[in-house]
Amino acid sequence: MKIQIIMGSSSDMPVAEKAKTIFEEFGVDYNIKVASAHRTPDVLKKLVEKSNADVFIGIAGFSAALPGTIAAHTIKPVIGVPVSGKVNLDAILSIIQMPPGIPVGAVGLDRGENAALLAVEILAVSDKKLTKKLENYRKKMREKALSK
Repeated sequence: MKIQIIMGSSSDMPVAEKAKTIFEEFGVDYNIKVASAHRTPDVLKKLVEKSNADVFIGIAGFSAALPGTIAAHTIKPVIGVPVSGKVNLDAILSIIQMPPGIPVGAVGLDRGENAALLAVEILAVSDKKLTKKLENYRKKMREKALSK
């Protein structure tokens, strides 16, 4: 498995589905689990420490401590995806305002697809097949934009 997606709640699945679509298009192995930074911290810690993932994606709303908590248990890249809700700014700031030394990459609100693309870019650094797939993906995006 290359990518471990962790959602704070099963209600975050629509955002994870966006990432799933990208990973399936690129042929990247992934796994999706639910583990809360607040309600099941022991489960989260074990999940991260036992994972053989190359990149983690943490999807969470409200105080969105999940990506930072994932990062606390690994030295591998972590991408945070804030989930929209009643207090959007809370989720965004919780992910982007990490203390020095424990970074978390961040994408926009509900942008599971961007998290997946960033993860693919990270993997592509050492995978020429993924690099080529990314180049083709960008070419298709450009062609689609120009055709409108």
